Amino acid sequence: MGKLFWLAIAIAIGLVLSNWVHGFQGYEYHHLNETEPSLLEAHESSLFQSNTLFVGLTLIHTAAAKGAVCLDGSLPAYHLHRGYGSGANSWLINLEGGGWCNSIRTCVYRKRTRRGSSTFMEKEIPFTGILSNKAEENPDFFNWNRVKIRYCDGASFTGDSEDKTADLQFRGQRIWAAAIEDLMSQGMRFAEQALLSGCSAGGLATIIHCDEFRNLFPRTTRVKCLSDAGLFLDAIDISGGHTLRNFYTGVVGLQGAQKNLPEICTNHLDPTSCFFPQNLIASVRTPLFILNAAYDSWQIQSSIAPPSADPHGYWHDCRLNYAKCTTSQIQFLQGFRIHMLNIIKEFSRSYKNGLFINSCFSHCQSERQDTWFAENSPIVKNKVIAVAVGDWYFDRAGVKVIDCPYPCDNTCHHLVFRS
Repeated sequence: MGKLFWLAIAIAIGLVLSNWVHGFQGYEYHHLNETEPSLLEAHESSLFQSNTLFVGLTLIHTAAAKGAVCLDGSLPAYHLHRGYGSGANSWLINLEGGGWCNSIRTCVYRKRTRRGSSTFMEKEIPFTGILSNKAEENPDFFNWNRVKIRYCDGASFTGDSEDKTADLQFRGQRIWAAAIEDLMSQGMRFAEQALLSGCSAGGLATIIHCDEFRNLFPRTTRVKCLSDAGLFLDAIDISGGHTLRNFYTGVVGLQGAQKNLPEICTNHLDPTSCFFPQNLIASVRTPLFILNAAYDSWQIQSSIAPPSADPHGYWHDCRLNYAKCTTSQIQFLQGFRIHMLNIIKEFSRSYKNGLFINSCFSHCQSERQDTWFAENSPIVKNKVIAVAVGDWYFDRAGVKVIDCPYPCDNTCHHLVFRS
């Protein structure tokens, strides 16, 4: 049934131009509640392949007793595909992304979707990119135990609170702990190598939980973390406001995330600041790789130039299609790129860390086959993303690559959105 569902989506995609995807629509809270550009787009390149691997959903039945439940009280879940051969004792844990909810209203909406309830989750999903089981698509991790932990709390796996009146459970931290405990019992405790990864809100969660993940294993285990599109900046929007900071304040406060954010940050900064990766990355002790587009599509649409900051719609076309940005708008976005590069300076000085910043209008590049490892994947300094991550993880080479400013890179897979 699941494969038929995805096949139907593939057929639907075939009816539109391949480089156009559905954009964010509706109220601003919807923009901020969805960090993946489009479900269709995210899997577009893999859906046309008849041999795509689909992996079934596993509910974590031991989670309920721990109070580790989704927003609606349903059980959390993950998808696991077993490794084999040289990868039998290696584990890749991927934290799903998908925005946040910052109010009772938005969380009530969310709990009726796959982002807030396992009741609405797909029974099986395609594993592509870094989750692929094919060496020709995923050369370094194809035969590892590969897991996608589903995201149903709305606070990047950090909250621990509830609202009984609205019948909402904010239990992201408990879900994280319950999922990891279950996977340890499934054999992860014997891991010789482990990689924690995540995209978007999952990329933020990866940064927050990276050291906690490292501490699960003996020092002899190679443990590293990969954050894809998780470098959300505390940036000023086009109206001079702080759209994302204001939103994060609601997320952290509503969901009781403060106590689960790294103490090395909360000891000297306010909780909202400690939900921003820029205040966390330099203090992460575990080797961390940051993969990010310099012109992150989600941040342009929902943080830098959201409709609320653009009442006259001057940024409407640019927000949807980079090719329609004016010279002054591109100049503003170049400032955002410089802000990003300044933020990662201290982080990049550490030999253990890795970096791949390409000058693309994109968001999430490790789980899409076309951007992870394909004939025409994005390249910076002669490296595609999969090779860059692999070289860094296995210590084959130091990897700190930063692209030249837009529009110099003609290997990008830019995202373009409909109005």
